[in-house]
Amino acid sequence: MRKAFYNPARKLSAALVIVLFGVTSIAQSAYARGAPDSFADMAERLLPTVVNISTSQLVADRQGPDFQFPPGSPFEDLFRDFMERNGQGKGQEQGQNAPKKHRATALGSGFIISADGYIVTNNHVIDGADEISVTLHDNETLPAKLIGRDAKTDVALLKVDTKKDLPFVKWGDSDKARVGEWAMAIGNPFGLGGTVTAGIISARNRDINQGPYDDFIQTDASINRGNSGGPLFNMDGDVIGINSAIYSPSGGSVGIGFAIPSAIAESVVDQIKEYGRPRRGWLGVHIQTVTDDIADSVGLKESYGAMVAGVTKDGPAEKAGIKQGDVILKFDGKKVESMRRLPRIVAETKIGKSVDVELWRDGEKKDITVDLGELKEEAAADNSTDDQQEQAPVQTSSEATIDALGLKVANVDDDLRQRFNLTADTEGVVVTDVDTASFSAEKGVRPGDIILEASHQSVSTVDEVQKAVKSAQDDGKRTILMLIETSAGPRYFGLTLDKQDKKDK
Repeated sequence: MRKAFYNPARKLSAALVIVLFGVTSIAQSAYARGAPDSFADMAERLLPTVVNISTSQLVADRQGPDFQFPPGSPFEDLFRDFMERNGQGKGQEQGQNAPKKHRATALGSGFIISADGYIVTNNHVIDGADEISVTLHDNETLPAKLIGRDAKTDVALLKVDTKKDLPFVKWGDSDKARVGEWAMAIGNPFGLGGTVTAGIISARNRDINQGPYDDFIQTDASINRGNSGGPLFNMDGDVIGINSAIYSPSGGSVGIGFAIPSAIAESVVDQIKEYGRPRRGWLGVHIQTVTDDIADSVGLKESYGAMVAGVTKDGPAEKAGIKQGDVILKFDGKKVESMRRLPRIVAETKIGKSVDVELWRDGEKKDITVDLGELKEEAAADNSTDDQQEQAPVQTSSEATIDALGLKVANVDDDLRQRFNLTADTEGVVVTDVDTASFSAEKGVRPGDIILEASHQSVSTVDEVQKAVKSAQDDGKRTILMLIETSAGPRYFGLTLDKQDKKDK
């Protein structure tokens, strides 16, 4: 499976793809509504608020094929003659011809949110365009100005100048959307113009790995190429989502589409309108998922929250006293159900606000207050993990085997610094080998990683690591919490104190 942004110049393969152009949202009542007799009245009212968006940009032509014939080949002269006849040969070789360019176009959808011509669409619809035009429902075409955009949420805001008031729609509350409710999508699939499709809300809170704030609504309303940026309506005719992506083996609708919820999009649009860009809250932490093993090792009965793997120096979190190893359970009164929930909560919180934060530290809950800062692009939290290339095991004099973890570890010395490309000031305990049949290998521990802490205690020697493991075993613990410096930065691991032999399974 691969992921691809929609580009009409790009041929879609038959491989399963996630393509950014379509999907859904919803609204809620106390009880589920019955099936409507018809969508006709609502469609008639809403169609004039949806626009077609056309973009164009200059792109360089390919300058011939990516192969050459060897000197002296009988095809060499024939190939050179062909290239010269097509303006890509001799003159080009002498630098006389500049690379040719052509104008590429793309189509998408959008919707009007104000009578004076503000229009919402997807960022990927207008990304890279040097010309944007909008075609209204009455076929009038107007040039559009880009007010601002946000790649993280795939939202863009345009503006057209018109002498008349335009019909517009209002935002709905996507947080009230319920799975199973009816939804209607309008857009410009395949450049056909205003097209209405209907379906239900299939799922909520989908993470399709498109950005740090993924929280998509899934729908089975038919969405296709060109629907990108179009609205998903609830049965009140309010916009609860921006159709953005589909899941498909062919690039066509198979009934699995995704929409950016209005709860995210409306706030981003308002900030772009006021500041020209989104402004987000910043906490200043690097976080990771609280797995079942990590929850067990820190004494949490449930595996929820976001574990602090690192704290940005002089950031809001450090100033408030948040420490590496804390688990953030609640932020501004909102429960952090999962690690990915925290960035969205923080981003949506007012900059400068004093926020109450509930932590889990040393086996108990702790409340602190944080004065939230503003997120800059370079300050974004790093929640990723990159595998480090495994090195061939080499026995060293200071090496020791920890059978319970399936690890070989050693005190850092000059030989190990050179072997694992460690910096001159690296100290501590380095993992020199990992049993491929161990839980540690399964969790992602790699040779060259540096063990910094064991059971919340700093370790700098092999002996200290061994003592921490034995102490955890003596206490009857199933797992031990370790802070390990990986190629992607420091991360916590809840390592099972038992060797796993997968070959026996």
